[in-house]
Amino acid sequence: MKKIAILGGCGAVGRVATKTILSLGNFEITVADKETALFEKTFEGYTNLIKFKEFDANDSNSIRKAIEDSDVVLNTVGPFYKYGPRILKEVIEMNKNYVDICDDFDATKEDFNLNEVAKNKNLSCLIGMGSSPGFANILVKFADNFLFDRIESIDIYHAHGGEEYEGPAVVKHRIHSMIIDIPVYIDGEFRNVKLFEESGKLLEEEEEFYNLGKYPVYAYPHPETITLPKYIKNVKRVTNLGLVLPPQYAELIKNVVKIGMVEEEPIDFMGQKISPLEFSVNYILHKRKELIEKYGPKEPVGCLKIKIKGSKNSNKLEYDFSMFSKGKGMGEGTGIPAAIGTYLMAEGLIKEKGVFPPEGGVNPVDALKVLVKLSGKEAEFPILIEKIDEKGNKEKINPLNLLSKFIVWFFRIKYKCKSQFYFD
Repeated sequence: MKKIAILGGCGAVGRVATKTILSLGNFEITVADKETALFEKTFEGYTNLIKFKEFDANDSNSIRKAIEDSDVVLNTVGPFYKYGPRILKEVIEMNKNYVDICDDFDATKEDFNLNEVAKNKNLSCLIGMGSSPGFANILVKFADNFLFDRIESIDIYHAHGGEEYEGPAVVKHRIHSMIIDIPVYIDGEFRNVKLFEESGKLLEEEEEFYNLGKYPVYAYPHPETITLPKYIKNVKRVTNLGLVLPPQYAELIKNVVKIGMVEEEPIDFMGQKISPLEFSVNYILHKRKELIEKYGPKEPVGCLKIKIKGSKNSNKLEYDFSMFSKGKGMGEGTGIPAAIGTYLMAEGLIKEKGVFPPEGGVNPVDALKVLVKLSGKEAEFPILIEKIDEKGNKEKINPLNLLSKFIVWFFRIKYKCKSQFYFD
């Protein structure tokens, strides 16, 4: 029986990933997090199925003890610009295969510095296996393999909000994303833009999201813009734009960043040392409930949209993929893809060695096969597909019909079988 350690398993993403992995197969799972009481509360009714270890992400020995008995490590501890490379280094030194949900491009670049070390140890380290990055990359790779002869542009959009709880790590990630240079790939070249300068403002637009409406989106420093151009031949444009809902909440975070209240170093205030960043994060979280109650959304919602343009048989073509959820928040949107990646790793279906993104090591057919299994029925399948031809004619595509066609084709070729065993 394969052993899986889930770091940060009591968090919003970790708890969903843990329960999803439990539903997928027979694994020995250890959740590692801050304290036993939190574990018992989070996994009430499941504690007989899951082991627990106390764990401190700031302590190397604690990380090593948490993962020492595992075959695969799933890391959900954020913010990743702070913890991602640190934990990955420890995992590689402990000779474990690895999956994470890293959505910080600077952490991703740092992770790639460990690529040769992981390869030399014959380890597989899959990074950025969430929604965006994660399933966004996989859908692009699926389109590249089966739907296009040539892909010219990839524009990724995301919007979500309304979750019952949002932790400090999430807010710190958003602040970090607004401060740093944001990489984009335009006209076949990597460029850096800044959110509040003209270079960033030129990318801002309004985008229509399924079941959510139209919202203004702005540049995000997600890793897809630096990884997809390496794996999708001839692509000339890759962007990533998004926002958190409601827009008033996004604007609050922007305004805090604009006035400079995001420095980590403590300052003196009335005889006390206070970190502007920690104060700002707590203030933002304090105002969040009020803004959601006033402007919505009243329940967790989210949508990931991917516009892929290119050609097939010399004809211009566009496919739009929308992954949507209602009543489910960031935990499900990120935790389920993380669970799928971890499951594939534990089952030996990821063969690539080194440090790599989803499009670099996950067979999209394998990932979509698991997603279909988890979704069950067509009515519950979370992907919408729209095909747009060169004349602008739009056609809604049944996702299960499209996916099953290529899944069955792939498995017939791979295993030289005639039966459509996939749906058994």
